[in-house]
Amino acid sequence: MRINLLIILTLILFASCKTDPNKQVDEGTVNENKYHSNEIGWTIEIPKGWNVTQRGESQKREDKGLKAINEANGIDYDVSGLKQLISFQKDRRHVFSATSEKFELEYDGEYEDQKKIVKEILYNTYAQNGIKVDTASSKEIIDNLEFDLYKITVYNQKGEIILYQDLYCRYMNGLDFGVNLNYFNDKEKNELMNAWKNSTFE
Repeated sequence: MRINLLIILTLILFASCKTDPNKQVDEGTVNENKYHSNEIGWTIEIPKGWNVTQRGESQKREDKGLKAINEANGIDYDVSGLKQLISFQKDRRHVFSATSEKFELEYDGEYEDQKKIVKEILYNTYAQNGIKVDTASSKEIIDNLEFDLYKITVYNQKGEIILYQDLYCRYMNGLDFGVNLNYFNDKEKNELMNAWKNSTFE
């Protein structure tokens, strides 16, 4: 669930990709408006009007999120093995991002244990930065595969909702596969959800 740790506290304006989108991903290919990951066996269609995020902006987001996590929790989180799959956005509050990372299981239930730790770190990071959130955990089926879903609602100091985050994860092909949806408006939420829920797995 590394993706879950790298998206928080990153309400920055992303830059749209005006160059070859295939240069913005670590694995997989972008062909017209579709992205395909060979390692995951996953295909998603990028919604019309949404743009692939430039690699430099993805790195800024990752660095900012990682700094917040390390400072809030007194840890040195290693993300050297993280692969950026596809990230696309409409604006700073409407973002889709997916990553993968090799995850070698050393004992039964290790992935479940890791998810619990990640959720605790996420919640603590928000709390340490004075940000109020509500969270909920559930399961969801995407193309006949069960994903863990961790929903976060983020509030400002006045108690107004400023962001929704839906964080999905699943252990696949020896990889920790994570997907994050950031949204606020219903229209963009529906576009994101339609793209994600209509994506396919081989």
